Amino acid sequence: MRNILLTIEYDGKNYVGWQMQNNGISVEEEVKTAIEKLTKEKIKLYGSGRTDSGVHALGQTASFYTNSNINVDKLPYGINSFLPEDIRVIKAEEKEIDFHARYSAKGKEYIYLIYNRSIMNPIYDGRASHVFYKLDLDKIKRASRDLIGIHDFAGFMGSGSSVKSTVREIYDIDISKDNDLIKIKISGSGFLYNMVRIIVASLIDIGRGRFDETRIKEILETKQRSMANVTAPAVGLYLNKVFY
Repeated sequence: MRNILLTIEYDGKNYVGWQMQNNGISVEEEVKTAIEKLTKEKIKLYGSGRTDSGVHALGQTASFYTNSNINVDKLPYGINSFLPEDIRVIKAEEKEIDFHARYSAKGKEYIYLIYNRSIMNPIYDGRASHVFYKLDLDKIKRASRDLIGIHDFAGFMGSGSSVKSTVREIYDIDISKDNDLIKIKISGSGFLYNMVRIIVASLIDIGRGRFDETRIKEILETKQRSMANVTAPAVGLYLNKVFY
């Protein structure tokens, strides 16, 4: 028995998310089916976590057990031959038998892309969120520093989620701009449901002058979801890396 960890990239716009659901095609379903076609085995695929409908990945991970003796370096090519073009396994590696893609993870890193111009660039349509009003990047950067550290992020959690604790640690936030494309990179011990997208929406409101720079600190202190307003669109979000 071998335990294999895959690193997977995908364009999420055609899928209901990572996890299998009854209302459409999921990334998990496509990858699982491809592995089973290649190995001729029924397998259980363990993802590092969910990504919502429309969310992309540059570094999603998933593990599975197999009795196949296919060379680990050749696994990505074999699996990819059964996958649609918008999903690709970019790496496969053998892990210890007790390794688990989700429970062995130490943290994650997400990227959120904002195209900040009055007219959307068609190249980024479906791959970045369009914000047509001008954003003050310096304000956004200053406000984002309040997120770093260990906090109760209840005010940044989407409705319909049930967790034992809403306390998480944000390791770092890096915000950069290349011409009209703003990139927000955020890493942490873990993230609540819609947490990154709610954070981004609040930072956008700060950047456009709708909220003061103190808003992030106020949301953390009050833990009130209503103070964070909307959730940024899924289209700009990428799971970039899982830390082990």
